[in-house]
Amino acid sequence: MYSVDMKNIVPKESLTCLVAKATLDESMLWHKRLGHINFKNINKLVKENLVRGLPSKRFENDQTCVACLKGKQHRASCKSKVQNSITQPLFMLHMDLFGPTFVSSLMNKKYCLVVTDDYSRFTWVFFLATKDETSGILKSFITEIENLVDKKVKIIRCDNETEFKNRVMSEFCEKKGIKMEFSVARTPQQNEVAERRNRTLIEAARTMLADSKLPTTFWAEAVNIACYVQNRVLVVKPRNKTPYELFRGIKPALWFMRPFGCHVSILNTIDHLGKFDGKSDDGFFVGYSLSSKAFRVYNIRTRKVEESLHVEFLENKPMIACDGPKWLFGIDSLTKSMNYVPVVACTNSNDFADDSLFDYADDRSQPSNDGAKKDDENLSKEDGTGNHETPEKESSTNDVNTVGLNINNASINVNIEVTPLRENATFEAPYEDFLGGKADITNITNSYTVPTTLNTRIHKDHSLEDVIGDVQSGVQTRKMTKLDDEQGFISGVYEGKTHEDLHTCLYYYFLTQIKPNRISKALSDPAWVEAIQEGLL
Repeated sequence: MYSVDMKNIVPKESLTCLVAKATLDESMLWHKRLGHINFKNINKLVKENLVRGLPSKRFENDQTCVACLKGKQHRASCKSKVQNSITQPLFMLHMDLFGPTFVSSLMNKKYCLVVTDDYSRFTWVFFLATKDETSGILKSFITEIENLVDKKVKIIRCDNETEFKNRVMSEFCEKKGIKMEFSVARTPQQNEVAERRNRTLIEAARTMLADSKLPTTFWAEAVNIACYVQNRVLVVKPRNKTPYELFRGIKPALWFMRPFGCHVSILNTIDHLGKFDGKSDDGFFVGYSLSSKAFRVYNIRTRKVEESLHVEFLENKPMIACDGPKWLFGIDSLTKSMNYVPVVACTNSNDFADDSLFDYADDRSQPSNDGAKKDDENLSKEDGTGNHETPEKESSTNDVNTVGLNINNASINVNIEVTPLRENATFEAPYEDFLGGKADITNITNSYTVPTTLNTRIHKDHSLEDVIGDVQSGVQTRKMTKLDDEQGFISGVYEGKTHEDLHTCLYYYFLTQIKPNRISKALSDPAWVEAIQEGLL
């Protein structure tokens, strides 16, 4: 008996043959012989007579090949619906959160929450600093949008992340009667509406940032304006209308649209201006206001995003990199804005002979008072003998901390380490004398005993060639640089060093210990500006 399949006929030369059905064991045998090839390909070889030696039969697989499952199993496909059954806005909302971004926005945000209406594809974006803000933003948004549109949210569809699947959202949705639908874990294709909207927004924002030459810090503004524009220009295929018309019921207007990042002139209506002062500030266009009839512009002078209606657009002015806020762009524009001349490291003391540099360093000494007091408190615990003798075998750099000077072609890096002192030793000069610069420190010996139990971490990476001055000398403060040669400080502690060498050494000795508490102070210090440049590079 042969079972004849009239739909599978194998032609052979001028004859037409009927194909017999292969048994299951025979099918599996040839399946294994041919390297677990698909049965559809095996039948194609037979039907079109492409090989020799293969039986002219129809091969079928009625049993599961375990080896094929282990080697070939893939994700199940998530097919889209052919026809959308939802007929009104807010019936279903798709949500997704992307982030954190590598660069914070101007408002220090790192996450973006995207909410899309299933019926109209109208989209809202919210920017967050942390994921914890998601529940509060969603609760406020749903309450507000239901009141504005006079419709109720029925279903929320989102992924399986904790920002959506938590106790706060569950209680809120239970109270409002909203059904929550979650995609399967590690299956983002089930949340395809939100995921596709994320990609569209990010691609548009990336394109506008590249065209406007603005830095990545403006990514949130770019995403916001991309969402605003796409709600008015995209076309929803089944209904052939824009999301704005489907959600609001009227056609959108586009006459006020402007390119993102174009130059603008902003009328200054805040400051009290003189009769002959300029009335406008330069800036960049970064978006549209959602709460008022105004434009969002970045003011270069105030370095803030403002909402203003009194704006003149310079759309024909070319957008050039480094032509915007100079503190956000390249290193060259940063140095030009400060009239900064790079400090070149060298061993010639005449390069640092300008006393105004060290006078400025002394003016900034206030933040270091706490450290000086702490050192004096440690010194006040010593025994008061004033004798800090150290045996020669204990004065190597393997036992004490030293100051190393690493010089390269760009900058001077000084490693500051505090050397531990023996307990119960005091200075005879009071602390007030050190602050006033009138202390008589000639009675201080330049040696001390290394304790057996150290209270600070010791670095043993410095060689004797890197040590400036006497290894056994105590820690010197910046206030000591005001002492004159006649007091015996320079001749007694740093023999053979000039006055400029001492200033240079002590200036860089304490420079990296002090952090400026304001950006203006950091930008006024050449060493900090150079460190900023190296960090940007």
